[in-house]
Amino acid sequence: MRRAILAIVAFCAMVTAAWADDSPLRRLNTMDDSRGWEAVGRLELGGSGFCTGALIAPNLVLTAAHCLFDPATKKRVDFGSIEFLAGLRDGRAEAYRRVRRVVIHPSYRYDGQATAERVRNDLALLELLRPVQSTSITPFKTGLQLRKGESVGVVSYAMDRAKAPSFQESCGVMHRQKGVVVLSCDVNFGSSGAPVFRIQNGEAQIVSVVSAKADLDGTQVALGAQLDGAVELLKTQLASGIGVTEDFMPRIKGATPVTGRLQSQRSVGGAKFVKP
Repeated sequence: MRRAILAIVAFCAMVTAAWADDSPLRRLNTMDDSRGWEAVGRLELGGSGFCTGALIAPNLVLTAAHCLFDPATKKRVDFGSIEFLAGLRDGRAEAYRRVRRVVIHPSYRYDGQATAERVRNDLALLELLRPVQSTSITPFKTGLQLRKGESVGVVSYAMDRAKAPSFQESCGVMHRQKGVVVLSCDVNFGSSGAPVFRIQNGEAQIVSVVSAKADLDGTQVALGAQLDGAVELLKTQLASGIGVTEDFMPRIKGATPVTGRLQSQRSVGGAKFVKP
């Protein structure tokens, strides 16, 4: 399987030049800059790192499955310690929510490696303890049938841009292969779980989720999981309770989230990438 994903990346080396016109990253510094993207948030992983996630319903966050595993122990992160910070910008979020339940794609298996099979199934849904009900935060719809050559956009947090999201308005779908999409988008550690958007007629739909990145002879590409029915599968499982992990950790009533500054020594081990 590792050879399979390397073959995808090798293909990218031949077509990278076609995406020289990708737009640069733009930091969403102000409320006006962030308008419409507030449903993208940073997913705090109990102090062990962070990923990116996005609301697809008032109580559901879509992210990468590998974000929910500790890369050192290979065990699941304590879901009771996970917090979704919607629209986080410079120490302040539009909403703070803990997680009630989690469902991971049934075909996903975590072992710390990024293979084609794991990338294509690298999807998870987090049910929040309380829905985000705010007129300033609108969950995103999801879309299907991402096509090679299509222009997409990405909103993400990352190691070098952790305090506010950055928006890349235009990057390209370089290749598709059995549920894995290869993108020219600019991602870094912490971008795992970031939504990949198709933007048409002023509406943004999530069509993929960032799973990994690869560096090939100095050229960076991103690898994403294509949705194609996976979100509906995860929603069905969540509704039925099949494969769902519940948080049984006791909660302290009346507690409020701590909104301290990002610590410089924070690890970003929640993101997992392959560098061939």
